[in-house]
Amino acid sequence: MTYDLIIVGAGPAGITAGIYASRKKLKTLLICKDFIGQVGTAFLVENYPGFESIRGLDLAEKFRKHLEKFEISIEQGQKVTCIKKEDGIFLIKTDKDKSYSAKAIIIATGRDPRPLEVPGEKEFLGKGVSYCTTCDGPLFSGKKVAVIGGGNSAFGAALELSRYCKEVYILELGLKPIADEILQEKVEKTENIRLLLGIKTTAIRGSKFVESLVLENVESKKQEQLIIDGVFIQIGYIPATGFVKDLVDFSQHDEIIIQPNTCSTKTSGLFAAGDVSDIPVKQIVTAAAEGAKAALSAYKYIQDISNE
Repeated sequence: MTYDLIIVGAGPAGITAGIYASRKKLKTLLICKDFIGQVGTAFLVENYPGFESIRGLDLAEKFRKHLEKFEISIEQGQKVTCIKKEDGIFLIKTDKDKSYSAKAIIIATGRDPRPLEVPGEKEFLGKGVSYCTTCDGPLFSGKKVAVIGGGNSAFGAALELSRYCKEVYILELGLKPIADEILQEKVEKTENIRLLLGIKTTAIRGSKFVESLVLENVESKKQEQLIIDGVFIQIGYIPATGFVKDLVDFSQHDEIIIQPNTCSTKTSGLFAAGDVSDIPVKQIVTAAAEGAKAALSAYKYIQDISNE
């Protein structure tokens, strides 16, 4: 079966695109790894209209339930590995060795956690190294952990961990954190969080599980060891675009370049929405807006080719 539209990704952009496409009665398939995404890993969301304060995981669940009220096919637990266009039809393959086809595609895969790329990171992944506080934080109840990063994600993660961890260290490479002032104020008022600035993590060590970090002071170059039970890496994200290759152009940050008015790419019928694209603002509300825009653009494209 050839769908009218396939949406890849189930974050705010992908889900909103699915809602709009379903309302336009497009035969739509949404393919996703999960419904958690970046939203689900956020401790609290306080800047999405309609919710003064809501846990990221709860907001992601509300998005999913809203989508499921519409007539849309969903393939969860799959990752798209390749997209091709042949004779005007897009062909998609996934890591589950499944294939799908559609007249139009919306890529809304967001971004993946940026790795720290230090010795021990890969070896201890799932053994004390994590990129998801919401997923793995409760496993460290009563323990000492570190959060690497100085932005909103890192400070939000530290605040979430402080609820059940004995001690939480925020390790920031810069001499000044870049998190929003309101988060910085909350961290300052939390007794079991300690902020260390100008600190570079050079290695993660342990035997079967993480036991310590090797830290270097960026000014003095002095090294020391921090004994911990777990480390959460929160140093940003990179666009999840490896599967699309020659069909799009990329920015210097590996984001998909789109036409801002339509979310279209250089390939006719292929659209991108949300954080995976080169829109300058990366927020939940802007991703949702871009998803709506992409779906309406895809609808117009499908109507146009149907009338040819």
